[in-house]
Amino acid sequence: MKTLPISLVLAAALLAAAPAHAADNPDAQRLSQRLQALDSDPATAGVAAYERLQARQAVQAFEQARSATRAAALKVAQARVETAEIAARTAVTRTEIDRLDRERGELLVEASRREAARARQEAERLRVQAQIQAEEAARLREQADQDAAARAEVEGALDSVASGEAAKLRAARKRAAELARQEAELMQQGDPAQDDGSDQP
Repeated sequence: MKTLPISLVLAAALLAAAPAHAADNPDAQRLSQRLQALDSDPATAGVAAYERLQARQAVQAFEQARSATRAAALKVAQARVETAEIAARTAVTRTEIDRLDRERGELLVEASRREAARARQEAERLRVQAQIQAEEAARLREQADQDAAARAEVEGALDSVASGEAAKLRAARKRAAELARQEAELMQQGDPAQDDGSDQP
């Protein structure tokens, strides 16, 4: 709020201390009551001080005006009082707008803070979810590797067994062939028909 010059403060004090003639003039009384309403309202008491001072001076001039200039002085006083009221309401409105702007800024900051907190929570949730998925994928890969190793081991054992069985089969066949050959030789050696034919002249 702007500081009023000392001259304006002194003028306002003089006007306040001057004898009031508003009771003798209904128009001046009505205008003075409007100014008094601005002074008694806590919202407007500390604003538009310069405009209110001008209005008081105009009302005082109207009270002291001669009959020839009274009508013009009344118009000036009315305009000054209305200007003071408008200036006071404007100052109050501007103060309220400033307050609302501050509250809006605070709400925006709080909303941004909450949004950032929600974003951090969502990012943390996604990070944990991704970590769980990565751990599960690693576990599945390890399980797949173990299964593959187990299959390879089983297949190797089967191959070894099959090779052993094949070797036993070959050895048995070879043994059977050898026994058949020996049996044939023995049969040839013990055939009596072959012996009788060889002894005739």
